[in-house]
Amino acid sequence: MVVLTMGKRPEDLARGIRSVLDQADVVVDVVCVGNGWDPATADPALPDGVKTVHLPENLGIPAGRNRGVPEVGGDVLFFLDDDAFLPDARFLAHGCRMLAERPELGLVQPRVVDPTGEVSPRRWIPRIRKGDPAHSSPVFSCWEGAVLMPRAVFDATGGWADPFFYAHEGIELAWRVWDTGHVAWYAGDLEAGHPVIDPARHAYYYRLNARNRVWLARRNLPAVLVPLYVGSWTAIQVLRWVRNPSALRAWFGGWRAGWREHPGERRPISWRTVWRMTVAGRPPIV
Repeated sequence: MVVLTMGKRPEDLARGIRSVLDQADVVVDVVCVGNGWDPATADPALPDGVKTVHLPENLGIPAGRNRGVPEVGGDVLFFLDDDAFLPDARFLAHGCRMLAERPELGLVQPRVVDPTGEVSPRRWIPRIRKGDPAHSSPVFSCWEGAVLMPRAVFDATGGWADPFFYAHEGIELAWRVWDTGHVAWYAGDLEAGHPVIDPARHAYYYRLNARNRVWLARRNLPAVLVPLYVGSWTAIQVLRWVRNPSALRAWFGGWRAGWREHPGERRPISWRTVWRMTVAGRPPIV
């Protein structure tokens, strides 16, 4: 298991790690990656047996997660944010059994529930037609705070998108899972805990949201689909924030950066993958 933290939520971090160490019927290997912070200095100290990785500077969320993967063993990887936790001591056993019984699955995201009973945001259900949160289905993105994957599939995808820093890395990972011939899956019958937080947005968020949306297309789509995908999302954002000029200015600043700056490795998905995603309900142009 890889847990990523900046060391700013020590109580939440301790709760999340303890919830993993308390899992039944599985053997866990845990590393805590400190993004710009040394987990070895944690107060309270991390439990015995938890490995640590100190990244002297904040490399961003995807790169931080990637740095933890070589430090843990096992055939299944589990990524957990420092403010998430597992309320059920058999979560990992159930998740690993699901992967074993359904080898077509390459990524599993659980249903996310606030521990105080607050209504979970719809954005935690990564599909267009949200429906019943307990309903399971294929998905084409994931909420990144709790993700279970076979290590072989993770390695085949190339891992999380290092250059993104923040935003949309869960879309790229899901697309690349589909490109390996597997399915990204939302498991409504698995539950992870996470507090509902204020989704306050700022200029930096809008900028990275747009830049990474363009990079997502440039890195992953066949060339002919790149303008279609970016164009559809540009129209959506303009309609969404037409009454928020400051948000649109920041967003278009990121949009321009997405075309001007190098997005990193380009690995376009195959046309077969495009067809599989389309048949499953979401062609990669929206």
